[in-house]
Amino acid sequence: MPRNLTFNIFRYNPQDPASVPHMDTFVLGETDSMTLFIALGRIREEQDPSLQFDFCCRAGVCGSCAMVINGRPGLACNTKVKDLPAEITLLPLPFFKLVGDLSVDTGTWFREMYQRVESWVHTERVFDPAQEEERMDNDTANRIYELDRCIECGCCIAACGTARMRKDFLGAAGLNRLARFLIDPRDQRTEREYFELIGNDQGIFGCMGLLACEDVCPKRLPLQDQLGFLRRKMALSVLPWKK
Repeated sequence: MPRNLTFNIFRYNPQDPASVPHMDTFVLGETDSMTLFIALGRIREEQDPSLQFDFCCRAGVCGSCAMVINGRPGLACNTKVKDLPAEITLLPLPFFKLVGDLSVDTGTWFREMYQRVESWVHTERVFDPAQEEERMDNDTANRIYELDRCIECGCCIAACGTARMRKDFLGAAGLNRLARFLIDPRDQRTEREYFELIGNDQGIFGCMGLLACEDVCPKRLPLQDQLGFLRRKMALSVLPWKK
């Protein structure tokens, strides 16, 4: 028999001086193949049009609909209610600036992080449309593709104990991004330049190794593997600088 689902949803509009943080309860009948995104859409259409939450692709690609689902960061669009109990509690992602209800601003943090790690290919090569780009071996290309699958949903940052204590911590997403450029043969930065960016408590030495980032990543990225890769590269390259 279809269940009646009870949704306890965080409500607060920081733009409204009269608004105070509280939980609202909604009851909705479960349907086949219902996801949290579908449920939230029905609640907004049928019960409360003021409910705020973000969505775009509805296919687990854009990362817009990330929220805390029964205490665990995840994506509303690829979370099926059949895998959840009949009572569901939804909260906005912590760490990021709250826009309203379940909507947070992850874009500002990711933009600032990309500027800090200089997230672009550093090369002196002048682009020539008539010149064929140098080929990359398949193993390297696949490693870069694996890291480029990050959808910037912010789940790893929201689950990170270090990020919750230190706003300047790059987090798994930032370190994963820099690892992508470290293995890219087109990037001409030296390992010392990389170390100056992340060889500190805001980077590779700040992680406490709690593994929550990898545990909640909706794309199952090997985030802790990349942290270990960066630490090994930096450790092997720092000693010659002391000579």
